[in-house]
Amino acid sequence: GREARPAASPFATGPARLEEALRAVLPPVRGLARARTRAAWLPSANGTPLPGSPLIAPEADGRPAALTPWRVETIELRAEEAVGLLAAAHGRDVLAPGLAVSRDLAFWAAALRFAAALVARERFLPAVVAEDCAWRARWTPVYDAADAGRRHALAAAMPGACRALTEARAAAPPVVSAAEAVDAVVDLLLDHLVRSAAPRPAPRTPESAHEAWLAGLFDADGAIAWPAAELPDLARAVRAWRRPVAIAAAAPFRLCFRLEEPPPDGPASWSVRYLLQSRRDPSLLVPAEKAWNGPAAARLLDAASVREPLLAALGQASGLCPPVEQSLRGPAPAGYETDTRGALAFLTHSAAALEQAGFGVLLPSWWAGSGTRLRLGVRGQARSPKLKESGAGVGLEELVKFEWQVAVGGEPLTAAELQALARAKEPLVRVRGQWVHVSAEQIRAALELWRKKPAPVSMRDVLRLALGGQPEALPLPVEGVEASGWAGEVLARLSGRAAFEELPPPAGLRAELRPYQRRGFSWLSFLRQWGLGACLADDMGLGKTVQALAHLLHARGAAGWRPALVVCPMSVIGNWRREAERFAPELPVLVHHGAGRGRGEAFARAVHEHALVITSYALLQREAERFAEVEWSSVVLDEAQNVKNPETRQARAARSLPAAHRIALTGTPVENNVGDLWSLMEFLNPGLLGTQADFKRTFFLPIQAGRDAAAAERLRRATGPFILRRLKTDRSVIADLPEKMEMKVFCTLTREQASLYQAVLSDAEKAMAKVDGIARKGVVLATLSKLKQVCNHPAQFLADNSPLGGRSGKLARLAEMLEEVHQAGEKALVFSQFAEMGALVVAHLQETFGREVPFLHGGVPRGRREHLIERFQSAEPGSPQVFVLSLKAGGTGLNLTRASHVFHYDRWWNPAVEQQATDRAFRIGQTRRVQVHAFVCLGTLEEKIDAMLEAKKGLAERVVGAGEAWLTELSTAELREVLALRPEAVAE
Repeated sequence: GREARPAASPFATGPARLEEALRAVLPPVRGLARARTRAAWLPSANGTPLPGSPLIAPEADGRPAALTPWRVETIELRAEEAVGLLAAAHGRDVLAPGLAVSRDLAFWAAALRFAAALVARERFLPAVVAEDCAWRARWTPVYDAADAGRRHALAAAMPGACRALTEARAAAPPVVSAAEAVDAVVDLLLDHLVRSAAPRPAPRTPESAHEAWLAGLFDADGAIAWPAAELPDLARAVRAWRRPVAIAAAAPFRLCFRLEEPPPDGPASWSVRYLLQSRRDPSLLVPAEKAWNGPAAARLLDAASVREPLLAALGQASGLCPPVEQSLRGPAPAGYETDTRGALAFLTHSAAALEQAGFGVLLPSWWAGSGTRLRLGVRGQARSPKLKESGAGVGLEELVKFEWQVAVGGEPLTAAELQALARAKEPLVRVRGQWVHVSAEQIRAALELWRKKPAPVSMRDVLRLALGGQPEALPLPVEGVEASGWAGEVLARLSGRAAFEELPPPAGLRAELRPYQRRGFSWLSFLRQWGLGACLADDMGLGKTVQALAHLLHARGAAGWRPALVVCPMSVIGNWRREAERFAPELPVLVHHGAGRGRGEAFARAVHEHALVITSYALLQREAERFAEVEWSSVVLDEAQNVKNPETRQARAARSLPAAHRIALTGTPVENNVGDLWSLMEFLNPGLLGTQADFKRTFFLPIQAGRDAAAAERLRRATGPFILRRLKTDRSVIADLPEKMEMKVFCTLTREQASLYQAVLSDAEKAMAKVDGIARKGVVLATLSKLKQVCNHPAQFLADNSPLGGRSGKLARLAEMLEEVHQAGEKALVFSQFAEMGALVVAHLQETFGREVPFLHGGVPRGRREHLIERFQSAEPGSPQVFVLSLKAGGTGLNLTRASHVFHYDRWWNPAVEQQATDRAFRIGQTRRVQVHAFVCLGTLEEKIDAMLEAKKGLAERVVGAGEAWLTELSTAELREVLALRPEAVAE
């Protein structure tokens, strides 16, 4: 073997950092395994491994590469740790800030899903394997033809890095094939998944090799505690037992069982028929008779042999359905006959067991909807209940009277018909020409409901029933709700059967609402009328804030109005204050944040002196009790994805707020999975989706793990009436929008930024007092540049390579907005006049999102420049979604029409220059509407100069055409006014 150790990889991570990263993702499981030094055989050129990702280093320039070993440190994971890591990595680009999901890790996460799918479908069997000079009990996969195809496709997609490791001094690269690697990992993952899910039997001393093997199937390491001399015989016996199952699994067809009901006028004789379903074409079903009668079935199913795998499959099924075993006593079993009770046994017991074992089961279409169900008839009061003093409607606690109807097979029955069914005592009966299954318990429960006079129920329960929920207290499933009066009106409008009233814009709104915005504000007001929470989930840029302000202005006219509370990220506080002052100046605004905020009685007085209170999630969490002491008229959560995790303190604090009406604003109502919806709806309409455990059982697991379309549709029905989602591509919206939408994004400074800003001002005043003329102009321009750097990020001003997160209001807001761009699958340009700030933005975005962010600046060679542009303009999956450009290098001459968002991170204060940069996206060839976001730091020179530019827009070219030079002509007093730091600049 090789004597010299490989050189250390320049991209390697030390074991301490590896373990730190893993602990950020994995739950604490018995500590991590020890580190080992290994060799990674990587394509290399010029004495350096080629980077596997642009997040590590720029792409290679096409140099010829050779496979070379490099020394790396590794940490071996136990199976449980590997499963935890791969489960966390699935579908994500980053596991934690700075911890990106590589292509090989994403590949093994896909392998975990493949193994989990096999487990979910019970495609595994126990085995005895020789491993590490010992015999072990293992659970191993059983592949059918479709699984084998998926395994082959998985192996074909394997990145080379998945097979790069060898022992540290290995003389040659690894020789394991992709298929062997996939099989080894899938076997390991599947064994752990089955072993961890199975209940562990009580320990006992085995009395035979067979018992020792069974015990090993549930032990952690699978060791078979029995003399090794007897285990080869056990292994042979297990292989013989597995053989028929393996034959059936490998067959090009699947055995199916079809239950056929009696003819309408004949005797009640039911049949179960055996069919062979082609795996290549599932619509092809061949009766078993053809399999016994000649080669025609083999030709149809593209099979070399049909009889042997069919007999093997029937033999396996006979243990699950006793009548199948009886049918095997005949010469060519093709099915069996049975009576009504036998048919019910097949429907209720055998069908599920056969299906779980992988057989096909075809049942009559009426079976899924059979049974005794309730139809709830709700009788509302003759007139709508009196509105609450808050003007927020009847609320979910309002009681309604109702009466039950009982339906069997979808047909409502009378009490006399129910009593006749009870006397018949048959489990399967014809009701008005249709077979249905009724149980004696259900019939008794239905008759009991007839006899009882039902007590009033809350509107919350009625809504849950109408939208597909099922309270556990009811003895029968509920089929539907028919309501009259005000309750019927609510249900009709929530279901879309009746339209809600479109309202005129409220008095005091200083904005012209587009038609879709008017519909959105009216929808919010409609739900408020009935005390129902609402989630406005419009795309970014469609004006969620102005719709919410219009709604609050309209609601303020109701009797008993109390202050409204807006909770948002710190980076958006300034934006809310500016939007409220601009669009709803009649709403007195209190920003409750920062060191000077009111406390105790001062807070209570200040709240009641204002119509709108704005605070942050961080402060809501810290002062939850103080906010909970106020009866709010409305609570608005902006960027409501911040409460997607119901266990966080800020989510619990939001749910604890007493409010007559609740609103959530978010462009991403579901970020990670449908579990986000429970937390959102629990804030908006508590209890509507049941408990978190109910939601997990009814919706989360069926949808996320089983991809259950019916469960997804039920969830859509339950949440749809309370979520208004409009996209920029919607036809009802697209006609309302201009081709280019320009908007200001007002950001606040952190305390660190404010401190640095004030220090720069102090130094500048001292310097200007000592100079005049050209020297004074130089001081002014230098001061402007420093202040802009402070507003951008302290790390740019200090140039000290310090951490980036949590130190700049601008950078935080940019990341939040780009999260929505990523979620929508759109592309964006980010401009900065400072190349060093562009580099910091790239570093932060790549660490936050785990995706490549190309950067075009003056130092990029022409060939590389064209390559970056070509990749960004590509429509291929995986092409960059965000492109950072320095204003000088990227402001002119480029065609970047794939972008539908343009962010001006810092301002050139020359409208013509900014317009040229914007026109990289908004130009001939652009087929999308372009949103332009100009960032402005509140209370700083950026806001003051922005206001001056707005006031002089008509003279912009003449006044500011020379960039920032015009500012040097201002007097010291005027400069002090422009540059001064005002209190609203700092949010905290």
